[in-house]
Amino acid sequence: MEEVLVTDGRALKHVQVREYVRNLVTGAAPGSPAPSERELVQHFGVARMTVRQAMDALVVEGLLERIPGRGTFVARPRRTASRITGYTEEMTRRGMLAESQTLLARREQAGPGVARALALTEGDAVIHWRRLRRADGVPMCIEDAYLNEVLLPGFLQSGMPTSLYDSLESRGLRPTWAEDSVNADKATSEESSLLEVDPMSAVLRHSRRAVSGEKVVEVSRSVYRADRYTLWVQLGHDG
Repeated sequence: MEEVLVTDGRALKHVQVREYVRNLVTGAAPGSPAPSERELVQHFGVARMTVRQAMDALVVEGLLERIPGRGTFVARPRRTASRITGYTEEMTRRGMLAESQTLLARREQAGPGVARALALTEGDAVIHWRRLRRADGVPMCIEDAYLNEVLLPGFLQSGMPTSLYDSLESRGLRPTWAEDSVNADKATSEESSLLEVDPMSAVLRHSRRAVSGEKVVEVSRSVYRADRYTLWVQLGHDG
């Protein structure tokens, strides 16, 4: 589908870089090197973030792949559905260093919304884990995760894990299916302070309900900086 390039200069540059790289690598053998970010910055005279956004799109699309310590290369064709990933895995895939700071970790009583999403009764015990997530040292999002305490005995007492999904996997509860929703909003004063953006800056609010087998294992609400994060969705048709 053709993309309309009319409104925002930065978006136009991002698309120009992306399509330039796409034309260079389309038809190239898997493993062939892609142009470096430095080369593209010099060629187009744009910010490194613009080039990174363009390359991220091609990585998520499956045309390119990043190999840590080596660079970015033409990827092998893939047709499998995207694996459900947590924040750490997603940032690694984008070539960024993920870091987390726990702001809150405690046992709470489930309110009506959380209880309904976790398939619990209002007032049941849940684990509330709030983190400030950084990428390459800069705040990226604030994440509030709610977990069914019955499924995770001793979770709060064993020390908070680096990766929630790795911890769930170790308990045989890694999500196998997830339902996500995203909407645009403006940051509250608290969010602006934590994310280090101007008051009322644009943010993306991302909600997830993750299931392992028949068990709802995670309900999360995340607030992303809109100037740093782009959500990529893969669509396809078999047949």
